[in-house]
Amino acid sequence: MKNKRVIAMLIAVAALTACGVTQATGSNNATQTSTSTSTTEAGSTVASNAVSTEDMFTERDLEQEADLSEATTLTLSDGEDISITEEGVYVISGSAKNVTITVDADDNAKVQLVLDGATITNDSDPCIYVKSADKVFVTTTESENRLAVSGTFEADGDTNTDAVIFSKDDLVINGKGTLNITSSDNGITTKDELKITGSTINIDCSGNALEAHDAINIADGTINITNCNDGLHSDDSDDDTIGSIYIAQGTFNINAKDDAIHATTTITIDGGDFTITAAEGIEGTYITVNDGNIDISASDDGVNAAAKSSNYTPTFEINGGSLKINMGQGDTDGIDSNGNIYVNGGTVDITGQSAFDYDGTAGYNGGTIIENGTETNTITNQMMGSPGGMGGPGGNMDGGDMGGQSGNTGGHGGPGGFGGRMGRPDGQTDNSGDGNTFPDA
Repeated sequence: MKNKRVIAMLIAVAALTACGVTQATGSNNATQTSTSTSTTEAGSTVASNAVSTEDMFTERDLEQEADLSEATTLTLSDGEDISITEEGVYVISGSAKNVTITVDADDNAKVQLVLDGATITNDSDPCIYVKSADKVFVTTTESENRLAVSGTFEADGDTNTDAVIFSKDDLVINGKGTLNITSSDNGITTKDELKITGSTINIDCSGNALEAHDAINIADGTINITNCNDGLHSDDSDDDTIGSIYIAQGTFNINAKDDAIHATTTITIDGGDFTITAAEGIEGTYITVNDGNIDISASDDGVNAAAKSSNYTPTFEINGGSLKINMGQGDTDGIDSNGNIYVNGGTVDITGQSAFDYDGTAGYNGGTIIENGTETNTITNQMMGSPGGMGGPGGNMDGGDMGGQSGNTGGHGGPGGFGGRMGRPDGQTDNSGDGNTFPDA
């Protein structure tokens, strides 16, 4: 029987489908998509490519309790691997060292692994390894479960099995309990699509916490990530038309060395609460924020719409929700786009030397923009060396230091920022900045 949370989630998914909100993924993505357009005040058409949530999450994906009426119960034991070759529901409990649960079933089989107070500690192999299945569910009961790999992962032939949970096929994480993952490399990896609809997932790793080739789609759950390289990472190095991330709801606390959320094609956020500390907060080609509360502390770019996919023009678009970005010192940008930036709604609150940097067009059509505590209706373009560019406001030696007010706060074209306007000793602005202007990558 469904709990109230699941019923609410199904209603929310149906509502999103009816509204046709969010953004498009590539034509090869597993997620069905639709495309719509909106018009800016200037009359130009903005590509507002929408993700359809229809068929994204099945009813079973959203169920937080497994049907145990015909389940098989398995107890872990040191050094004894478990091999699952048939479709079904399997309850895993107990504690063991150097054990791998391997799923090697028919390619149309659906297998559900129910973790009921399970603990596995391995030296060099995944704790769960999906070789073959149509879809595998990893479901937590109201219990605490621990999976850890401490040493160097060993390959399985040509397959580099480098995650605590490693899957070659679709993988779903759901349930009401807690899943703790510790890894010397990646946390959870699938070569197909990863869905998360429940559970509290705590990951401490040196590689990527959540990794998928095709897509990461999240409906709900609590995800805490520490010490990892990337938090959420969706990418196929051989195909730049896939690798998307969609988030409908959830709580995310991500501390990453590189990117907190990274996708090749599209990133769509329809809701959720995010606390992010990373070099870059969110990086993808087409990034859309429709709702949610996002708080980013970054040392490089808060949001980076980069040219990673040939299917999309790099674009950042916000239509609702709250995006707060606190940037570190140096050559940093709150929102950096190799293409376009559109603020259509919601709140963008950026603290830092450079709020926006874009190479294409920008449109302000609604919502609230706050730069360093001051509300504005302008999307400034702060390319490297523009006002507040590299070297900080006024640069290392600005016009103020030379006897007058700094020339447009850009500093000297050398110390103050490449291409910044030179401050003259008399305090007037000299437009002959002696540096070169380069767009941020």
